[in-house]
Amino acid sequence: MLIRILLLWLSALAPAMAKLPPLPDMGAPSDRILSPLEEERLGQAFFRNLHRHVRVSDDPMIQDYIASLGGRLTGHSDMANRPFHFFVVMEPEINAFAGPAGYIGVHSGLIVATRSESELASVLAHEIAHVTQNHLKRAFASAKRLSIPLAAAMLAAILVGTQSPEAAQAAIIAIQAGGLQQQINFTRAHEQEADRIGLQILADSGFDPRSMPAFFERLQQSTRLSGRRNVPEFLRTHPVTSSRIADTRARAADYPYRQYTDSLAYLLVKAKLEVLSSREPARLLPLFRQRLRRGTPMQRAAARYGLALVHQSLHHLEESRELLLRLLRQFPDQPQFVDALARVELAQGDTESALQHYRLALKHFPASTMLQLAYSQALLHSGRFSEARRRLLRLMARGNVPPSLYKHLSQAYAGMGKTAEAQRYLAEYYYATGDLEQAIRYARLALKMAGGDRILTAVARERLRFFQQEEKARKR
Repeated sequence: MLIRILLLWLSALAPAMAKLPPLPDMGAPSDRILSPLEEERLGQAFFRNLHRHVRVSDDPMIQDYIASLGGRLTGHSDMANRPFHFFVVMEPEINAFAGPAGYIGVHSGLIVATRSESELASVLAHEIAHVTQNHLKRAFASAKRLSIPLAAAMLAAILVGTQSPEAAQAAIIAIQAGGLQQQINFTRAHEQEADRIGLQILADSGFDPRSMPAFFERLQQSTRLSGRRNVPEFLRTHPVTSSRIADTRARAADYPYRQYTDSLAYLLVKAKLEVLSSREPARLLPLFRQRLRRGTPMQRAAARYGLALVHQSLHHLEESRELLLRLLRQFPDQPQFVDALARVELAQGDTESALQHYRLALKHFPASTMLQLAYSQALLHSGRFSEARRRLLRLMARGNVPPSLYKHLSQAYAGMGKTAEAQRYLAEYYYATGDLEQAIRYARLALKMAGGDRILTAVARERLRFFQQEEKARKR
């Protein structure tokens, strides 16, 4: 997604960037633009800044699924051993994008719009190919020098269309100045390459290669029917031409035809996103009831799950509970149903029953991040702060920490009466979500409240210094 916008932006900002310190020139040709360490720093900063503009899902079930699907695909790419980071943006637009260092986002609207798991996988495979072919790094060749904090903030802002007036003006000037056709052609070459590589990743991962041209063609057809004003954002940032569709269809035809079955996890996440994205969940009741009367057993189970979530959102807790108990009789070890039932029981005030459901599920899935996070939240809800803290600290030690974990840790420490530690982790939460001003504020509070705790004082002082330095770099 970023390629065309990024080329425009970097070419326009190149004179201003010339005053900033250059990146090191080392390693492979793509590494001469960004070293692996610089790229990872840019990716992390990009992801933090993204939180300032859009709502990135912190739902453990949704995050667990998209990371699992992405991992399955990257395992069949040219960069199977490098870390990728997949996440869902809670926005209704049909869109997906690849950021620096393998940060790949997909909008909830796109997931809901897909008709099969293979269609969703085809979009992720396309974005993975942008990363493996170093398209973002090549785009950086338009500017020889850049500041990591500035680049990350600008990338995140431009991505969601809320760029600063200076950046918007620079882009307008670049368009008026001409020379854009060469950049667009360069982007089209990237898109065609991402199609070809993505199709191979898709097939090697056990998904339907025909889903890629089918999804592209359906989006293009919807545009023709609804008019140019309703062009999906994915088509604006990934221009799909008839030749691209024909090319991917011809390549997909080389693979033998067979039936592909959607996973239950995909069906459940799609149903959950339908409910979470709806402004009037009650309107979904007849839709899910209709789905109960058709489809495979797994599709009907997903419809019943969606129905239970709608009832829960409407505070029809007993109706939701009955539906979930029926699902658990059919699928006794399905963690999504355990989590949903436990949340209903917490809302009903039956804390012990909810905690017991989580404990039993964790015996079957002890490594499940989704269940560990959900159980920790339930422990916080029940006032068992010390146990929640222990579990959250273990999760943090695994790495790849979601920002919400820091917030839960802050709640655990606050419940234990450890206010300085609570402020410290609240500072980390705001830093992880791109709010440096709040991060600095709470780091100062942590330092002030640390008292005679020398270790906490040293940590708070160092983090405060780090946050302040990054704020200065961003302002420059």
